[in-house]
Amino acid sequence: MSISNEAVKEMIQAQIPDAQIEVNGDGYKYEAEVVSDAFAGLSTLKRHQRVYAAVNAAITSGQLHALTIRTFTPAEKAA
Repeated sequence: MSISNEAVKEMIQAQIPDAQIEVNGDGYKYEAEVVSDAFAGLSTLKRHQRVYAAVNAAITSGQLHALTIRTFTPAEKAA
């Protein structure tokens, strides 16, 4: 049982509405790049915790097994 890339993106978007999100995955391993002003001033750990909180239901249900997260503010992404 797996989850679509689009469904992962929608879960993150629901929690971080202003984010630009790209999700790639093969049904088992996923990668998410999330760019948001909401990450300004947050440590990498806090940023990742926000993304994990958004997809927690899929993790606990077993639909989402492995997620690599890259987070940026728009300024960091532009640099």
